[in-house]
Amino acid sequence: MSFLEIAKKRYSVRKYTEDQVYPEILQKILEAGRVAPTATNSQPQRMIVIQSPEGLAKIGKAANYFGAPTVILVCGDIEEACIRGYDNKSTIETDIGIVTTHMMMEAEDRGVGSVWICNFKPDIIRKEFNLPKNIIPYNILALGYPADEAKSPSRHATVRKPIGETVFYEKMF
Repeated sequence: MSFLEIAKKRYSVRKYTEDQVYPEILQKILEAGRVAPTATNSQPQRMIVIQSPEGLAKIGKAANYFGAPTVILVCGDIEEACIRGYDNKSTIETDIGIVTTHMMMEAEDRGVGSVWICNFKPDIIRKEFNLPKNIIPYNILALGYPADEAKSPSRHATVRKPIGETVFYEKMF
């Protein structure tokens, strides 16, 4: 399957079976995050894989994880991130976004559903997982086998803006 086919097939899964993600598939998903490009190859990503009922209960205090049997808490080490020289802007959020996207696409390619969760309480995550000051939780990736029927890849024709509204050549207008 081509990358574009995988990207169009993927959708946000919000209902999962109880079946745990197979360990060998989870390792492939994590490997996709490991090899994701980061600015200056700084690799600031730090992931916590959560599968136990106790760990999932901790996540549940801070976010709706839709009953996924596996959750990856995707964090970044601000001490490892690249800082642009001309404006001192950290690239960590971009790096973490790329890492998470790589894992989501690998999950889809392996038949594992996912939803990227940004709406969570970081203070609770920090406390429940005893995160050091330099480790920032950026998002939660819920993973599992979808319990509902998949959304159609053709939905993008109607739910996405036409390419002419988002892509410009040489100038914006």
